[in-house]
Amino acid sequence: MRTVTLDFTSTGWITTFQDLGRRGTEQRGVPTGGAADQHSAAVANLLVGNPRGATLVESLGGELALVPDADVLLAVTGAPARVTIGGSPADSWSPLVVPAGQEVRIRADMSRGTRTYLAVNGVLGTETLLGSAAPDARMGFGQSVARGSRAVLKTAFQGFGRRLFGAPLFRLPVPVPRFDDGPWTVDVVPSPGIRTIAGIREVIEEATYVVTPRSDHVGLRLHGPVLHPDTDTEIVSHGVPVGALQIPHADELIVLGRYRSLTAGYPIVGVAARSSLPLLGQAGPGRELRFRWIDRETSLRRHAHREAEIRALGHAAAEAFGALGFAASSSAPPSAPLSQLN
Repeated sequence: MRTVTLDFTSTGWITTFQDLGRRGTEQRGVPTGGAADQHSAAVANLLVGNPRGATLVESLGGELALVPDADVLLAVTGAPARVTIGGSPADSWSPLVVPAGQEVRIRADMSRGTRTYLAVNGVLGTETLLGSAAPDARMGFGQSVARGSRAVLKTAFQGFGRRLFGAPLFRLPVPVPRFDDGPWTVDVVPSPGIRTIAGIREVIEEATYVVTPRSDHVGLRLHGPVLHPDTDTEIVSHGVPVGALQIPHADELIVLGRYRSLTAGYPIVGVAARSSLPLLGQAGPGRELRFRWIDRETSLRRHAHREAEIRALGHAAAEAFGALGFAASSSAPPSAPLSQLN
């Protein structure tokens, strides 16, 4: 293992260290948290030989840039973005070798998605909270990356055992999602609460909703038609899954995110399918969304298909790295911090 320093010369509007979130903490009142677009985060890590849940960098808007002081293997995923290495164009959704001293710059196309992910082979030295690097501002754990910050990376990558012909390094079965220009379609499974509001199923499936600027890490607030229960029966607050469609007293629809807590007594009429959650993580203000009702079996089948794609990528990347004389890591990152962010 060797130590590499990463100097951040530019950051997005909000740039943080991230991973796939906490496990087993919600019964203690601490949300799961983690990357808003879990698919992009997992793929970025696999493309550089990391475990899918390793710590990486999530950047919202703006332009992210960094300079390593030694050669590194990295990948950029998430929203469509312009990527350059030393000023030359490079591919996203592909492993890239960045020579020492060369600046990597990433600018997302905000009209087609909001977040980019940057993974680097190895273990980033970051603080952790309850076993995860995922930020939680309410717990005073910000994990912010600012311009001029410096991060330390522990990596076994020292280049490949043969001369490379140029990017891309090799062809991998990368499951790249679509980021269409028009309204995005989100699959939703009805929940029992849908029976408490007559006609709400038809209203939601026929309407187009717009993400408002009031959206945050707790949930997307959507402008569009809603209906309310015609009784004032109190709803007992209870835990809800990520992607729950909640109708508060105001005339809006909320899709709860990874930092949600309880229902606050509002009806839950459906839950976004797990295969649609990454798309919701990329939806920014002004994005139009349409909802399509599906059954639970269809939701499970589509999620299983997505998981199979990710596993196939992991196997292919491991074989490719092995053929080039570089072993991908299969162990989970340590929970103890290696260093502080300067």
